[in-house]
Amino acid sequence: MRLLTTLLAICLVCPLHAAAWETKPLTPDRTALVDGNNEFAVDLYRQLSQGNGNLFFSPESISTALAMAYAGARGETAAEMAKTLHFTLPPAQLHPAMGALLRDLNAAHPGYELNVANALWAQEGYKVLDNFLDLLRTDYGAGLNQVDFLHATEAARLTINQWVEQKTQDKIKDLLPAGALRSDTRFVLTNAIYFLGDWQTQFDKAQTRDEPFYTSQTEAKTTPLMHREGSFRYFDGGSFQVLEIPYKSNDLSLVVVLPKDRGGLPALEKSMTAANLKQWLGQAAQTPKVIVTIPRFKSTQQFELSAALRALGMPQAFGSNADFSAITGERNFSISEVIHKAYIDVNEQGTEAAAATAITMRALAMRAPEPPPPVFRADHPFLFLIHDNSSASILFMGRMANPGS
Repeated sequence: MRLLTTLLAICLVCPLHAAAWETKPLTPDRTALVDGNNEFAVDLYRQLSQGNGNLFFSPESISTALAMAYAGARGETAAEMAKTLHFTLPPAQLHPAMGALLRDLNAAHPGYELNVANALWAQEGYKVLDNFLDLLRTDYGAGLNQVDFLHATEAARLTINQWVEQKTQDKIKDLLPAGALRSDTRFVLTNAIYFLGDWQTQFDKAQTRDEPFYTSQTEAKTTPLMHREGSFRYFDGGSFQVLEIPYKSNDLSLVVVLPKDRGGLPALEKSMTAANLKQWLGQAAQTPKVIVTIPRFKSTQQFELSAALRALGMPQAFGSNADFSAITGERNFSISEVIHKAYIDVNEQGTEAAAATAITMRALAMRAPEPPPPVFRADHPFLFLIHDNSSASILFMGRMANPGS
């Protein structure tokens, strides 16, 4: 199985106290949106990558869920969110551009599955402004679902988790852990993204061998490494290499950014910016023969993103002075948690990935030389992302430091 799943949940609470790739022509609004989303992706990667080990998340899922919350924000809360998320378009252009991007991602795709779903979960009987509901329905396809956080908190949690499981083909389970919702939760905004794709040319399982993967300069662990020779888009950046492995239809690709030095990932991460990524990807050129080795791996990651988002510049959304008055007409709740969970499985056939995000809100208390062919041997830590070639959006992003962990 190949699965990539990402989920984001944003809980709003009322506190008790107050490229050079071949792409379709994009509109200026779409270009601005995607460029901003990709800048946020790199910013968030920096925040989440400060520890060691594997990392995997969906910036597309997180940006989409937070964009829905942003639609309800006003004043300084909205200003901080826009700056942090790199939303440069005015709301009247941003949300339609987001809607157009989501419709393209959800269009029929010959050769692979890609589905993005959004939903709003609100306390039964709680007032929600028509303008907010209309915007979520029109631009995000997010319908209103009424649940009883006040009297049936656990039932509401199970209902939302079941929606997530269904939208991610059972790959994201228990997005909202026990205790994530409380009786003062008033809204939950959810996004789920699911991708299942076969490689344009699959790896031969007979060529997969257990070999060393160097988790550091001197330490290694035995890992199944997949091998293939073929024509790929490839770039030699001097101290690193970039390889694009396309999925069927060539609409999406797995991009691997590999430091040449076994211990070179930290330096590569420091040099990575959204502009640099765009440049590196743009310099990748079709190369007739590349000798490729990459590990077979799976990874599941879960994060509570509140601290990271505060550090990136939007603390007010989580405080007692938060202004989400465009949701209900009142300033009586703030974001309590932003929960994200992602799963990826890369093997000889292709990739399956899924992710989800939940935002909970509570009431306020309220090119390379050809002979010899380049060798791309990913037997040590590397960066990777899944890229939508049409829109240039980074759908998923991460690093593989230890395939067996």
